Amino acid sequence: MTPSRDQIIAPLIQRLTAEQTAFFNKNGFIHLKRFVDSNTVQLFLQELQRIETAWIAEKVDKINGTPIKYGRDENGQLIVQRFAFTSLFSPVLNEFLQDNRLQALTSLLQPFDGRIGEEEKDGLVVNHYVRTPESNFSRMGWHTDSPRDLFLGHRIRPMLNVGLHLDDCPMTNGGLRVLPGTHKQSTLLTLFRKRQFIDHRPDPREVGFDIEAGDLTIHNGSLWHRVEQSPFFGAQSRRRVMYIPIVTGDYQPKNASSKTPFYHHLAHKIIR
Repeated sequence: MTPSRDQIIAPLIQRLTAEQTAFFNKNGFIHLKRFVDSNTVQLFLQELQRIETAWIAEKVDKINGTPIKYGRDENGQLIVQRFAFTSLFSPVLNEFLQDNRLQALTSLLQPFDGRIGEEEKDGLVVNHYVRTPESNFSRMGWHTDSPRDLFLGHRIRPMLNVGLHLDDCPMTNGGLRVLPGTHKQSTLLTLFRKRQFIDHRPDPREVGFDIEAGDLTIHNGSLWHRVEQSPFFGAQSRRRVMYIPIVTGDYQPKNASSKTPFYHHLAHKIIR
C-alpha cells in the first residue's frame, strides 16, 4: 500500500498538533519529516562509529544483559548490527534524549505517565540493517513490542517505539511496514494475529514509508510492524535507525548484573 499524503505529516516543531495526535490515535503510527538536520545525522553516525570501534576492540557481547548483535558489512568488516543502551556510552546521544520534542511525545500515552526508558528494556537501540552474505540482520518479521512484557512477568504496558532514521530509505528499498489500527486490537490478536518474527509475508493492508535521513517514525508498541528486506545488496541496502523507547509503569532500570531475558535467546534463533 502506497502512503497517502496525509500519512506524511508536517515536521514536529515543539509538540504534536491536535491533527497529528488524532492521526496517531486512529492509526497507531506517525511519520514526522526532518526531525533533525543532516549535520546532526552525521554527528550521530560518527558517535556510533566510535562506540562500534570500542565494542569490537573490547569484544563486548552484552550490555546490561542485552546481547549485542554482530555481522559483516559489504567489505567483510565486522560491524555491530544491533546496539543496546547506546546513549549510556555517548554524551551526545544522551543529550539528544533530553530534547523537549522527544519528551513531549509522552503525551501520546495519556492517561498513562510516559518516560524515555534510557536505562530500561534495551535502552536506546540502534539497528544497522545491511544485506550481505555474511550479514545477520537484513530484515525483521511481523511482530509487536508487547510480548516482551509477558516474558518479563508483567501485563502488557502501553509504550511507544520512536525511530530516528539515519539513512535515506525509499519504500522501494524495503524498511518499515505497519498495519494501521492494529494497536486497538484485543490482547489475543496483539500476540497471535501473525507468527511473531517468523512471518515475513507482505500484507495487503500494510503501509510503507519513503524515509529521508533525519525523519522520525513513531508507533504504538501494540501495532503490528515489520522490516522489509532490501532488494539490493551491500551499501545500497544499508538502513540505520535509532530506536527510543517511551515506556510506562514502574521504573525498572537494568544494570551490569541484569539477566538476559528469554525473548532475546528466542530472537537469536529466529531473526535473520
